Amino acid sequence: MAEAQREKITAPALRAMKGSERIAMVTAYDYPTARAVEAAGLDAILVGDSLGMIVLGYESTIPVTMDDMIHHTRAVMRGVETVHVVADLPFMSYHVSKAQAVENAGRLMKEGGADAVKLEGGKTMASRIEAIVRCGIPVMAHIGLTPQASAALGGFKVQGRSLDAARGVIDDALAVEAAGAYAVVVEAVPRQLARIITSRLSIPTIGIGAGVECDGQVLVNGDLLGSFDRFIPRFAKRYADLATTMRDAFATYAAEVRAGQFPEQEHGFAMSREVIAALEADDSQA
Repeated sequence: MAEAQREKITAPALRAMKGSERIAMVTAYDYPTARAVEAAGLDAILVGDSLGMIVLGYESTIPVTMDDMIHHTRAVMRGVETVHVVADLPFMSYHVSKAQAVENAGRLMKEGGADAVKLEGGKTMASRIEAIVRCGIPVMAHIGLTPQASAALGGFKVQGRSLDAARGVIDDALAVEAAGAYAVVVEAVPRQLARIITSRLSIPTIGIGAGVECDGQVLVNGDLLGSFDRFIPRFAKRYADLATTMRDAFATYAAEVRAGQFPEQEHGFAMSREVIAALEADDSQA
């Protein structure tokens, strides 16, 4: 019997996975990676503003623009059929006003083709989430360590370790749920706190550095694949070492080119003897 074809995973479908299926999510920023994620059967892709560091070589996510996000979201959308795609609202694209947040969320949907948008912040951004959702755009929230605010947080540090801080993260989680978020990324908080948040929310929690008891997990693909080797977060697990594989492949290619070993006959094309003879005759008459 033929295997049933999987349907497109929408925001309501992802939300309905809470308590029944664990959500597997990864970042992707281009067409070939999106195709690989689709073929592997993952549930969701985050077109994260992490592309600023992983793809564009910035020191942080701060320089990433709306045009960057739209460009990369379009590429990812061309590579998927069923996977749910969430696009990040970059730094200062939603902070100024609710109108700004709605306008830029709309651009990610209309111009980028995303299935949903993600923004960072808890209580302070609940009004932005509510305004975007009211316009019919699904919003995934992001609490705990919020990289766009890392300067204000004192760097990329674990959040919610003290009692007051933990209560603050819980309040953020409840606020984004009340504002209408259909899921929430919980980053870099103690696993016990993530467990409490997961138990209190009716929407899925997607952890990154937040322990196994979240409803799902997300990783940056450069960390997962080992293709980004400037640093690796403690919470990431490497499932491959593509940086080494790429360096070795490039070095072998260069060596073969310089030695005249590539290309070989099998890598080229031939023409008929008659055409060759005629060309050589032309050359001799020149």
